[in-house]
Amino acid sequence: MLKRLLLLFLSLLLVAGLGIYFYVQVNWDKQYDIPYPALQTSTDSATIARGKYLVHGPAHCSNCHVSSIPDMIAADAGEAVPLKGGAPFPMGPLGVLYVPNLTPDPTTGIGRYSDQQIFRMMRHAVRPSGIASISLLMPFWNMADEDLIAVVSYLRSMEPIENNVPAAEWSFLGKAVRVFVPSFHPIQNPTPAKSAPPMAPTIERGEYLARYVANCVGCHTERDPMTFEAIDAEYAGGMEFEPYPELNIAAGEDPDLWMRTPNITPHPQSALSKFKNLDEWKARFRQGRQINISPMHWGPFSRLSDEDLEALYLYLHSLDPVEKDVGPLMYKKNE
Repeated sequence: MLKRLLLLFLSLLLVAGLGIYFYVQVNWDKQYDIPYPALQTSTDSATIARGKYLVHGPAHCSNCHVSSIPDMIAADAGEAVPLKGGAPFPMGPLGVLYVPNLTPDPTTGIGRYSDQQIFRMMRHAVRPSGIASISLLMPFWNMADEDLIAVVSYLRSMEPIENNVPAAEWSFLGKAVRVFVPSFHPIQNPTPAKSAPPMAPTIERGEYLARYVANCVGCHTERDPMTFEAIDAEYAGGMEFEPYPELNIAAGEDPDLWMRTPNITPHPQSALSKFKNLDEWKARFRQGRQINISPMHWGPFSRLSDEDLEALYLYLHSLDPVEKDVGPLMYKKNE
């Protein structure tokens, strides 16, 4: 009797496993029919200049959408590196992404797509193919209409560069996460404003930047390493970044070093509290990168306007203080 029950249990387990396997294989690249935003790019010089500031500054597109690790390092240092994509973006056991070509090349870049397809990608995290992207990697769903228009208008103005980018390589675990985890699904009901808060030292501007442009909240919040879902208080730090050995080596660091984000709430023991005043805060950003493998995009952020740096400072100081010691920011596992 016990043997029969065990056999029945194993059979049910096998059937369930096969069911999940086939369900994931059928649905991991599901296409979503989400309406296109009614936005249009512009050739206005002021709009393009605004887009350039966002792309190379707070939105830090210029740090990721390059073709290689040396280009990442060069872009962070302020060099004019073409945004032709192709650099690998390791996702641990989930697989490997390759960043897209953002130049307006008509065969390999965004020149293949309509304005509406690109705006939908940024606002709803749905690719031109209809497949969902990862919203937290491009948290622009509530970026104001005028800023979305500015960004895409600037990208359209760049020199087109042909560069074929490999397709993403998803493991079965990565495909399963795409199917079952909300952070890998489209943004269904964004609530963007038509205009962004003016570039001025206000809490409103700071929150807008921290949530929908610079993504401070994305990295400075502890998240599940598989799902990216938040598991602790916003801005209290603790998110872990596993080593990217090739990048670590290129930056002259140990390939096994991990990084962890600090607490930037206004708690007396937080990283934010180290800055005694606004001048010290600005001075630190103007210095740029000090830790070679820090996941923070220090290069683009060093180029923020004084008004935007002050706005972030005011916003972070308006948050509720959270007591959280995240531990060493640079470390090795099992040591």
